[in-house]
Amino acid sequence: MSESNIIRLNKYLAHSGVASRRKADELIRNGQVKVNNEVVIDPAYEVQRGDKIFFKGKPVKRERHVYILLNKPRDCISTTDDERGRKTVLDVIKPKLDKLMRGKDIRLYPVGRLDRNTTGLILVTNDGQLAQKLSHPSSNIQKTYQVELNRGLSEDDKTAISKGLNLEDGLASIDEIAFPEESNRKIVGLTLHSGKNRIVRRIFEHLNYDVKKLDRVLYAGLSKKNLPKGKWRFLGDKEVGYLKKL
Repeated sequence: MSESNIIRLNKYLAHSGVASRRKADELIRNGQVKVNNEVVIDPAYEVQRGDKIFFKGKPVKRERHVYILLNKPRDCISTTDDERGRKTVLDVIKPKLDKLMRGKDIRLYPVGRLDRNTTGLILVTNDGQLAQKLSHPSSNIQKTYQVELNRGLSEDDKTAISKGLNLEDGLASIDEIAFPEESNRKIVGLTLHSGKNRIVRRIFEHLNYDVKKLDRVLYAGLSKKNLPKGKWRFLGDKEVGYLKKL
């Protein structure tokens, strides 16, 4: 491994899909990682050419990073598994992916989670470092949603949302609110950076609207153009590069 390619142990684990770099720090310090059959508790240990890395007794190899953009369908859970046996985003992806990867086991994680009844864009990857970056509030990832309400949004309520609403967990600020079609005020476009749980639904519920449908149409600059619900695609190199620069 050349000097320019030297990689620290925590980053090696993150790139291998074991965990995010922060979680990898914890695993290493807890003595769960071995290098050449010896426990190493320093996350900054520099992995050398020929080093054999083990996590919980199993060898860890740097995996090829996979970046998938999924247009999540309704009634689908944004987790890796579900104790109640409900369909997950991995259930949507894995059948076709397994064929493409020739059965190679890849540990994938959803990024930018959506609740069960929300459709739209979600990123799925085994790049723990990027997943951690995009999930952290400091990244301020921008998302755009299309919301269908039970009744037309009044101009007063539109103004109130634009100025920011005080919810139970603080101010809910948005970047932009608009009507895709001015003649249909039941359909609202909402752009925001907040990563608070169920924030879009809670904004409208606070003003006594029922959200009938919620669809994320843009995520971190990625569009679902030509990507029908339930379908997915690999990100291109330029898209991956863009995400890493955010």
